[in-house]
Amino acid sequence: MLRRLLIATLVLGVGVLPTVGQDKDKDKDKDKDKDKDVKALLKWKFEANTSFYQKMYTKTVQTMKVQNQDVNQTQEQTFYFVWTPIKKDGDSWIIEQKIEGVAMNIDIGQQKISYDSTKGKEAGNNPLGEFFNALKDSKFTITLNTKDMKVTKVEGREEFLKKLVQANPQMKPLLEQILSDNALKEMAEPTFAAIPGKEVKKGETWERNSTLDMGPIGKYENTYTYTFEGKEGKQDKIKVDTSLKYVPQSDVAGAPSSGLPFKIKSADLKSSSASGTILFDPEKGWITKSDMKLELSGKLQIEIGGQSTDVNLTQTQTSTVETDVKSLVPTKPGS
Repeated sequence: MLRRLLIATLVLGVGVLPTVGQDKDKDKDKDKDKDKDVKALLKWKFEANTSFYQKMYTKTVQTMKVQNQDVNQTQEQTFYFVWTPIKKDGDSWIIEQKIEGVAMNIDIGQQKISYDSTKGKEAGNNPLGEFFNALKDSKFTITLNTKDMKVTKVEGREEFLKKLVQANPQMKPLLEQILSDNALKEMAEPTFAAIPGKEVKKGETWERNSTLDMGPIGKYENTYTYTFEGKEGKQDKIKVDTSLKYVPQSDVAGAPSSGLPFKIKSADLKSSSASGTILFDPEKGWITKSDMKLELSGKLQIEIGGQSTDVNLTQTQTSTVETDVKSLVPTKPGS
């Protein structure tokens, strides 16, 4: 009897399993269909005189092999921004950007430099302290075209350059080239550019190209591919894939001196593992958090004092951005 019951149970089980499987497959198909219908309006919201605050943290770990010797460098930088929409002008918004605070930790070959403007007088005593301090409280007024989310104008460059040159006059030629009008636009744009300003479906992608011209240091050509992945709680999740190409500055006759002790003659650098995520709050109308990781490797040929040197470079960069309704600058204990 026990043997017959076991056989009967197995037969019933085999008979039932395919039916259950079919129901689950149908449920999965229904879920997939539901996922296809997931939509989101990804559009920034601005309100005059209502500020939002950002903390941007970047860590770069770099290894250079020069003449069979490793030169290691680690940089950590944190910028605190406050963005204040001033007024709407047709399809554009006029927005003020202010640097609330700056923190730097730099380790080059075990030589360390630290600075933190949020610590006041204890910010840091080092040769670059005055230069870093000049960054704090700097202001720019940007004009953002909300149709394509491009920055069309940046005001405040001359005053910004003046502050930095006063802190380090020797860097004037380099700063004037690196901090061009176009470069400042490209630096301000990523805050807004990821959001397409329209309704998208789950799985839909869009692209953004940018070129950051750093003068004598070279150009960084970036292609960002964004994919809407659906909801994460009440927020919209966007995947980011990045392709970066480095282009060394061409040797142009009559070009102004950069003031750099070296020249990059050639470069073959490629990015890999370049991806990240963005969380967008549809109620607030801004990016609440984003993260990105980029690995870069390849070869450089650098000229120093008329002599060329080959350099093997490996670099990993991670960055995070947080946005809030209140300042993200850390307060001192007891304040």
